Amino acid sequence: MANFGGHAIPGSFFLFLGFWLTIKHIIQHYWRTNLQKGKPVTPPVFKRMEYIEGGFAIFASFVGVMVEQFVVDGPHAHLYDTANSSWVKLMNWQHSTMYLFYGIFGMARVACTASNLVPAGVDNLALSLALFVEGFLFYYHVHSRPLLDAHIHSLLLVAVFIASASAMLEVFIRNNIILQLFQGCLFILQGSWFYQIGFVLYPPSGPKWDETLHDNVMFITMCFCWHLAVALLLVTWTCATVWFIMKRFSGRIRDVEIGMRNTSTKAGSQKALLEESDED
Repeated sequence: MANFGGHAIPGSFFLFLGFWLTIKHIIQHYWRTNLQKGKPVTPPVFKRMEYIEGGFAIFASFVGVMVEQFVVDGPHAHLYDTANSSWVKLMNWQHSTMYLFYGIFGMARVACTASNLVPAGVDNLALSLALFVEGFLFYYHVHSRPLLDAHIHSLLLVAVFIASASAMLEVFIRNNIILQLFQGCLFILQGSWFYQIGFVLYPPSGPKWDETLHDNVMFITMCFCWHLAVALLLVTWTCATVWFIMKRFSGRIRDVEIGMRNTSTKAGSQKALLEESDED
């Protein structure tokens, strides 16, 4: 949608996905490096997390498509108007196409988690493809647009295509925490930048930006770097917080396990003594 809400919806989706991926991957990394010894089987909670992620992607994509298509001034599933010989709301159709491929990613994530018959890495391949389609659509989204409009969308392509390449690397390099956290950072960057686009092009309050002024282009370029810095700080803070919580929580789990072992050992010793006394 060509309004602030049309950019806030995908912005919220990407922000949530970025924070979710960061939290999920740091929990899995902590388990692999600190708790996996003697526990070769993946905890069931990790599978639930993958199902939640895939289900959220499917649900959010469905909501996004419905909003883009059936909003008051939307195309309502009409692509071509034969009466006027013209396309109908192609911008809404482009956004719907973007959501469609993220829905495919969600289905791939669920399928990979549910069945061992699906090759490992198909979900990351689908994510890479969804990001590529998003960038591909936005690349041709800004032709013949005002200077600031085209520039602010082109900066989004930087985050999108790098995230696509990162997801593609994960198809071949599994469980690399640097790649995983970097991907979460790029999703947060995308989310905040969608909001920035909405505030610049469709400000909910205040004066409208001059889209032909070169100084505004320079400021927006610098602003993108600030968004990247904030995304990196947010990922770092989230990782530190989750790591601290996991460390304290895992310590309590170990205490409980040690207590249970000691109790079972004492019970076993008492049982052996009783059996010996019965034999005597």
